[in-house]
Amino acid sequence: MPSIGLMGGTFDPIHLGHLVAADAARHALGLERVIFVPAGQPPHKAGRDITPAEHRFAMTLLATLDHPAFEVSRAELDRPAPSYTIDTLRQFRAAHPDADLWFITGADAILEILTWREPQELLAHARFVAATRPGYPLRRLQAVQEALGPASRERIRILEVPALAIASRDLRERVRTGRPIRYLVPREVEAYIHKMGLYRESAAAGGAAPAVRP
Repeated sequence: MPSIGLMGGTFDPIHLGHLVAADAARHALGLERVIFVPAGQPPHKAGRDITPAEHRFAMTLLATLDHPAFEVSRAELDRPAPSYTIDTLRQFRAAHPDADLWFITGADAILEILTWREPQELLAHARFVAATRPGYPLRRLQAVQEALGPASRERIRILEVPALAIASRDLRERVRTGRPIRYLVPREVEAYIHKMGLYRESAAAGGAAPAVRP
């Protein structure tokens, strides 16, 4: 049975914490590959300014090119908005009916899973990895596991990842205020951000990104 990880996120921008979490999950769970799935229009971020999808896809592709077990999927980008995780999992389950699927995301996202569309169905299609930083308060996460019931509770695994102290919102603010992001994102992503003028106050809604495909 192949084991596949799906790394979900807005990736605005993708950073080293995302990559370390994906590789830590790959190692801990024996995953054959990890597929990064940039969100199209996340329903929980409706009304917020999000960098255009093609920019986020391009940065994710650049960040993962040198890892032989990493791939990037356009599954959510090419579907009509909004992007619901349950639709993504159904799509991957249909494509890989015999696979052991793990959905990798941050613990903060798992805290909101009860508000996601069809939470019990989510856990029927895949097991979840809740990536946490050291010192993360686990009581709220454990409360969510309790609310999901005994069977579902066993389908969420907590994985501590030190590099998750990095946050995309902080990186956007660093770029906006002219502070360095080197060593926080891959060099290729840093170069892309500066080339495209992303996250600057004077930048428009992101402009058009080049059509980059794997």
